[in-house]
Amino acid sequence: MKKALFASTALVLTAGVAAADVTISGYGRTAVLYDENADQETFVQSRVRLNIHGTTSTDQGVDFGARFRVQWDQGDEGVDSVAPGQIYVTSNGLTVAVGNVGTAFDNAGLIYESEVGLISRSFGNPAGDFYAYESKSYADGDQLGLAVEYSVDALTARFSYVDPDQLDDSATEEFGVSVDYQWNDIALSAAAVKDGAGIEDNDQYFVGAYYTMPGTENGVGLNYLDNGDDAGDTIVLYGDYVVAPMTTVSAYVSNNDADGNETDNAFGIGAKYDLGGAYLAGSLERGYDEDLRGDFGVRFDF
Repeated sequence: MKKALFASTALVLTAGVAAADVTISGYGRTAVLYDENADQETFVQSRVRLNIHGTTSTDQGVDFGARFRVQWDQGDEGVDSVAPGQIYVTSNGLTVAVGNVGTAFDNAGLIYESEVGLISRSFGNPAGDFYAYESKSYADGDQLGLAVEYSVDALTARFSYVDPDQLDDSATEEFGVSVDYQWNDIALSAAAVKDGAGIEDNDQYFVGAYYTMPGTENGVGLNYLDNGDDAGDTIVLYGDYVVAPMTTVSAYVSNNDADGNETDNAFGIGAKYDLGGAYLAGSLERGYDEDLRGDFGVRFDF
């Protein structure tokens, strides 16, 4: 499976008998984008992201942590780029987080695995509305999230709850669950969300599998998504193949039966070249509106 590598810079502090760590990580990227359906078909998009993460451990071996994100996206001037915070506690494979949490549905292991290109997009991604970790400020309300994750051996299970406004009793709450399991060379993933994005009866489901060929980084996957409401169902077949040292080609073909599509079929192909500490990537896709979009650029993680 495709993997993202994140390097961290740590400032080690001490507080009493507990050891505390503060890390800053993130990435920078810039790309030329093409969108056949846009007024300006070709433009440049850039992003700088900083993840600030602090942890401490008790004498009993329980870990506490807090994190938030600062992110700038070109074209978002005037938007508050500081994300709401998250506080969590973890011990013996169990993690409980409150605040701006990654939800169970959005964190399902294979749900975005068909993405291609530098911007990491796919028409095989979920098309419905649901809550996820927010990189910018909340639009309004006193939103509260709770996430529970438990990992043991090859199994990871998650549960999440989001109240759009905990001070408003009439707000509809979202509940989500997901499970990932690694069975030999096959990764399995499933997820469900009830009342996605606080929309009553906006229920969605996902199942997926990915097979990695033994001794290689090549693989093929198949995902199915019930996107809820009027977004239709999506089936996406995708794969990755190392064509040369440090060069991987990824591709997908997806089918979505939502009303209003010009075509039910979409596809994309992308390539990635590892520079060692950074990488070049690009893609070309055709969507359900039969328009083309693409990207090409560079990204580095730190």
